Amino acid sequence: MLKFFRKEKPDRPIKDKKPSADRGILVFENTSEVIQAENILKRSGWRVRVMGPPPEIQSGCDLVIEFPLIEELNILRELRHAHISPLAVVPVTAPLLAPVDLFHTKDFGDYLMVRAANMKITVAKNSLKIVNISGGGCPDVPFLAQEMVGKTLAEAPRPRDLGHTLCGYALDLAYEELCRKC
Repeated sequence: MLKFFRKEKPDRPIKDKKPSADRGILVFENTSEVIQAENILKRSGWRVRVMGPPPEIQSGCDLVIEFPLIEELNILRELRHAHISPLAVVPVTAPLLAPVDLFHTKDFGDYLMVRAANMKITVAKNSLKIVNISGGGCPDVPFLAQEMVGKTLAEAPRPRDLGHTLCGYALDLAYEELCRKC
């Protein structure tokens, strides 16, 4: 089962993805609220994870935040203090209610690609240079690609700092995952 607690060891990965009643998901009206809530909760040390919503509860936004259900009241209090309220809080009680992992990794030999939602970022494994950014349909995708392709992961700006759309956010998630893998 997943273990989410106050951050004690920031490098500890979240591995097991089995649905369990000790997790819940926060459903929001739009992507902007998800990003704000994630930032607030992570800044406060909560181990939360942005994921795709299970099909049974999809609403306006195609992202949810997975959190430790035992901390529901504390997390909701913190979000209310920041004037952010989820549309729903859903306990993960069945496999069909499990959030969907946003990440898919593909190894092409000399290149490694990570996809998060609809955005993909590919690096050359020997130099960690970004060779391609693709996907999405948001207006900032060409700008993000222009600013990042040709630079190493360490040199490239964070997509979150440049983009302000769902595509920019998804690219930032893919960028973070690629940094973890490399």
